[in-house]
Amino acid sequence: MTVIELFQKLLRFKSITPNDDGAFDFIEEYLGDTWSCIKVDMEGVKNRFYYKKFDDTPQHLCFAGHIDVVPVGNGWEVDPFAAEICDGVITARGTQDMKSGDAAFLYACKHSQNFKGTLSILMTSDEEGEGTYGTIKMLEHLKEIDFIPGFAVVAEPTCEEVFGDAIKVGRRGSINGYITIKGKQGHAAYPEKCINPVHNFAHILPKIAGHNLDNGDEYFAPSKMVITDIRGGMEVTNVTPNELKLMFNVRNSTNTTRESVEEFIHKNLEGLEYDFKTTQGSFPFVTNKESKVVKAMENSIEKVLNIKTKHSTAGGTSDARYFGAFGIEAIEFGVINDTIHSVGERTTVKEVEDLTKVYMDLIKNF
Repeated sequence: MTVIELFQKLLRFKSITPNDDGAFDFIEEYLGDTWSCIKVDMEGVKNRFYYKKFDDTPQHLCFAGHIDVVPVGNGWEVDPFAAEICDGVITARGTQDMKSGDAAFLYACKHSQNFKGTLSILMTSDEEGEGTYGTIKMLEHLKEIDFIPGFAVVAEPTCEEVFGDAIKVGRRGSINGYITIKGKQGHAAYPEKCINPVHNFAHILPKIAGHNLDNGDEYFAPSKMVITDIRGGMEVTNVTPNELKLMFNVRNSTNTTRESVEEFIHKNLEGLEYDFKTTQGSFPFVTNKESKVVKAMENSIEKVLNIKTKHSTAGGTSDARYFGAFGIEAIEFGVINDTIHSVGERTTVKEVEDLTKVYMDLIKNF
């Protein structure tokens, strides 16, 4: 089975979160008896950790991905699960995000020989959803049994214009904030009898909206306070609001914490009566540019593709954040990211073949 045949096989599983549609049974059979498998399933989510110990060398390199895809949506010109090739392009749900990466590392790992140490593959059926019972649960289990990898390559699509032009060495976190400014409802004709939370907050909004909470660094742009929702009142013109509600989001770098965001808000709302809370769904991480896995990936990309890749931390979140939280030196590298989650998601045969070559070279020379 070629890597493209493997890719097409994976694409034909209708693995919409959190259903794997039988893909994991196929993968276990594909890897064969020389690979062992740890299963951690809960709340309808399936997690798999395939591994092969080549020798007693202590290094442990893990490839990671997800088998689940987002719903198809309407407007496709082809069957989104047929995975047919047309002029060197495969149009199907999950081509970029991220069964191209899955196929590439599965093929590379299966056909690699004489690796020094342990090779492993961590896959989940819930990355596109909440992820509560996904990758993090497998990592928690691996920590319990003292089998945490030292290095990880997450096969998310990372490239921007040309295949090979970017690897991700980190990701921003995400902090959500919820503010309720208290007031006293009343008739608009008698403002002296009211406490108008909009008026009380109006002079504060310019101080927080769009504010950079840090100055950024070589890896991250400044962490910005982004107001995402403001609402109050009863949608009438003659009643002042009883309260004003705001929501915000901060995509934070390692230079800004949830605690520092809360301190910033409390300082600016001093003197007002308000309720305030934050939540954090993901935490930022960055892998040192001198890390073995960073250098090895740079070398393999240059050797196979003749491209000097750049380091990026752009975009939203991925399961790479969980690896970072466990102290694993993690990077991301995959195909071009320009049609993920869209109608007509697609990638090229050449990109998948070249991605496989990069992974095989990485494994051979790690």
